[in-house]
Amino acid sequence: MTDHPLAPVLAGSAPAGVISWPAALPAERALDAAREAGWEAVDLDLADVSDKAGLMTACATAMRFPDWFGANWDALADCLVDLEWWPATRGRLLLVRNWQAYAAARPEEWNTLQEIFADAAAHWRETETGLVVAMVLA
Repeated sequence: MTDHPLAPVLAGSAPAGVISWPAALPAERALDAAREAGWEAVDLDLADVSDKAGLMTACATAMRFPDWFGANWDALADCLVDLEWWPATRGRLLLVRNWQAYAAARPEEWNTLQEIFADAAAHWRETETGLVVAMVLA
């Protein structure tokens, strides 16, 4: 499976970061490719999220955040930078799908979330266990 946006990252020829996943490709393909490459993978589905509280719950549930998660922006950023709770030997994929309605309804919150994702991915970029955030396009 080398004909997808994750292929260069999984092969080590491109840095981890925030990427787009084309709507034409099944999202499960991203999860499968990451797992086949020895990466940890999480599916963050925001279909039913309409506010910040729902977003925090969705993140905590999907990613199995530690008990100390405080359900706020700082705690979310901390969880994505301190990944002791999410061990990985090769890398981590966070697949984000059905985010468009939340982004349209809460643009300021969405911008904050994008910044947190970008900062976390940049933090892990130069490590052996990079973080990729793949945004599934509609």
